[in-house]
Amino acid sequence: MFPHLTFPAKLVKQTAIYVAVWVLCLADWMWGRSIETWWRAWPEGFWFLLSVPLSAYWIAWAGWLCRLDDGDHATLIALRRIAGDDPSAVAGERSDDSAFLVRRNLVWSVAAVFLWQVSVFFADALDLANMRVGLATWGTWSLFFLGMVWVVWFVERASHYYETLRYERRRREQSEAVEFARAAHRATHDDDVDDERVHNPLDPHAWYFGRRSRKLNQSLAWISVYSLCFSISFLVFTQIGGCSDLYEMPAGGGQQAQIAQAVKIQKVIKKKFVVNPFSAISFKVPPIDEIKLQLQEITQHAYTVGYGEGSGAGFAGGTSKGKVRFLRLEYSGGDWDQDMSFFSGENMLREYALRTKQKTNDKEETRTVAALRAFPAEKSPPFVYMTGEKNISISANEAKTLRDYLIDKHGMLFIDNGGSGNFHNQVLAMMRQVLPKISPSRVPLDDTIHRVPYPIPFLPYVAPHGGKEALGWRVDGRLVAYYHPGDIGDAWADGHAGVKPEITEFCYQLGVNVIFYAHAEYSKWLSSRMKK
Repeated sequence: MFPHLTFPAKLVKQTAIYVAVWVLCLADWMWGRSIETWWRAWPEGFWFLLSVPLSAYWIAWAGWLCRLDDGDHATLIALRRIAGDDPSAVAGERSDDSAFLVRRNLVWSVAAVFLWQVSVFFADALDLANMRVGLATWGTWSLFFLGMVWVVWFVERASHYYETLRYERRRREQSEAVEFARAAHRATHDDDVDDERVHNPLDPHAWYFGRRSRKLNQSLAWISVYSLCFSISFLVFTQIGGCSDLYEMPAGGGQQAQIAQAVKIQKVIKKKFVVNPFSAISFKVPPIDEIKLQLQEITQHAYTVGYGEGSGAGFAGGTSKGKVRFLRLEYSGGDWDQDMSFFSGENMLREYALRTKQKTNDKEETRTVAALRAFPAEKSPPFVYMTGEKNISISANEAKTLRDYLIDKHGMLFIDNGGSGNFHNQVLAMMRQVLPKISPSRVPLDDTIHRVPYPIPFLPYVAPHGGKEALGWRVDGRLVAYYHPGDIGDAWADGHAGVKPEITEFCYQLGVNVIFYAHAEYSKWLSSRMKK
């Protein structure tokens, strides 16, 4: 199955063809992702999957080279001839283990890139968002350090090569022993003056590396240039299947207005009774012509729920494959996953879809605070949900990440007190860390977030753990954080915490309002950026 002595020359050509098609598929995946169809994704996946057996073949071939017997002189000559070397130059020479090790490590390094890419692709194709982001993030860092190792190795080998050339040249030029010693000293010490002006960056005696600590300066220069090039490449190819996370709203439009409440008044006239006063049956005679008004409220959509001028329920700035998603924030110190096992977020998504007719995701998702950095500004989630009843612990870097998300990326925090007065204090302390110059204020019932699309008559809650009023943090009039003090997520969960049906209904309506508000404000921001 795997190669023996024969160098796989034919496979080299086949590999080159494969890599050329692989690059085209990769480009199509990176820049043609807006068309999300199985017939487009899976042929690419099949082609990417071919990298697994191909990598296994080359890894086995490289490993076989390193297992050769060093004393097999004939095999050594054959290998050198295959590699293009002069067979006569290896007479009496043992095999160079380091050369074979370099080839093996090079094959492993290249194969790692292909295997990493195929794993990220299938995590993306199977909609495993957390796995995709994790693989992309760790793979990117691994690729960075792997490339740095190869740069350092290459520069070191090149430096040694030019030092040897310089030493040999000066040895030939000097005829006397004293002059030869001086030449050798100049070739190996940094504090001597070089007569020639070297420009080659692979030569440590290049003039811009200075006259002292030339090797150190050369290494630092190459590492700096490599880091800069890698950073630029990362920014250019940031769409390589997960290095950045993407949130896309459903395309469409609509009005930011209340859902119409149509009230039908039905007049019910009681029957008139003719009563015999001498009857043995005695009962209270109802008032003649008593009229009872029966009110029947019917909720109907008098407009398309959304924002913008597009067709269908959705938002300006959305895409055809976009969906409203429910992202829960992971944090340290507490029970961030409260009520997840009772499908709190998924139930809210289902209700949002039924009430607004917008496309939504099927599953609730989670993201760490650090993962919010992976979202580009114009493809960020309009809101993230945060709940719990214990402690909240965020670092200074995480506080900055949240601040950038709320202000620069126009996001919103939807915070729900899951069950304690301690959590109320933890939320206030966290927001002082995130937005130190902004104080919370009461969100009145006549605020937009409490009126659109559902008019909320009172703040519904399961239990008033943090009071009976919602709090908000505003930036330029926009709510960047909405804090519900009474465990609204418990009402969304299976079983609804045993609260009355009308409370459950109002909790769902408030959830719809908050999610809609965040998406509408984000859509306005996107529209203003497009106009600029």
